[in-house]
Amino acid sequence: MALEFALCPYRLLFKHPFGTAHGLRDGTDSLFLRLSQDGLHGYGEVTLPPYLTETTAVAQRAIEAVAHLHDTWDGLHQALANGALDHLPKGARAAIQMACIDLVGKINQLAAVQVLDVSLVEKCVAVMTLGISPLDQVAQKLAELPASGGLKVKVGDAEAEHRLRLIAELDARPLLIDGNQGLRTLEEAEHLIMAVGPERVLAMEQPFAVGAEQLSRKLMERTSVPVLGDESIQNETDQEAHEGDFSGVNLKLMKCGGLDVAQRMAARARGEGRMVMLGSMSESSLGCTAMAQLSGLADILDLDGPWLLKNDPFKGLELRHGRLVRPGGPGLGVEPVCDLEFTPITI
Repeated sequence: MALEFALCPYRLLFKHPFGTAHGLRDGTDSLFLRLSQDGLHGYGEVTLPPYLTETTAVAQRAIEAVAHLHDTWDGLHQALANGALDHLPKGARAAIQMACIDLVGKINQLAAVQVLDVSLVEKCVAVMTLGISPLDQVAQKLAELPASGGLKVKVGDAEAEHRLRLIAELDARPLLIDGNQGLRTLEEAEHLIMAVGPERVLAMEQPFAVGAEQLSRKLMERTSVPVLGDESIQNETDQEAHEGDFSGVNLKLMKCGGLDVAQRMAARARGEGRMVMLGSMSESSLGCTAMAQLSGLADILDLDGPWLLKNDPFKGLELRHGRLVRPGGPGLGVEPVCDLEFTPITI
């Protein structure tokens, strides 16, 4: 039986409008991929916020082109391994690679961590995200978040310092401060850190705009708080170029192009003594569970998308006693919990 590609457009919706320095949105456009062979299914996800240049339409065309070239799972797996698909848009490649790992695991009765050969030893902190929101909503939103090892707080607005102080009063968890390129000066970043105290800050994520990495370097020199690169480090080339500009890197499948690339980048960062954070673009349980396969290489897990969504169509990661736990079973261990309308790609 030939390998079948099928696609399902979907819009993931937040429980509450989600605010970052990029703006406010109620959800994110997604595209789910299903690879099927011999009655087994592997699933992949493309989830792309509107501030990215890649769109789900672009990803769909790329996946359709790949479907016309590969009709066996092993041929597709080999094409991913030898770089034949590295030219694809990052989200599209990430979805194909995710689905292929899931399918390969199910065919060979192996968990995805075994397919990827990743350590199961984990010492990472799982964070839950609080987006930019009015001060009078902070207490309610904190109460709705499940227990976790830390909180990720979005900043970049005029009330950021006041919101951080309020959060620090209401919640005892350590904080990850995410600038999303929204800060302009070193003094602004330092004020945010001092609002809660450096001892409470796990790290500061991409405080300054892409192109202003020298400010991140100076911030590391002036404070003990680690500074992580996100938008500045999209891929392996960026990681090498900004080696000394950040204390670590926030890896995301939609920007680097797949679990294999993220695995190499994480291994490099750890080899250099830098921090590794595994993040997401607000993916469903599918994408977040896929990225969690690399948690043995991470210091911080920012994979809370499933807890922010009201229409997550998959079941995967669980949160137990403040820690993220991957599902068991072969492949990613993720399955749909609703009837998704997948349309086969006609060859």
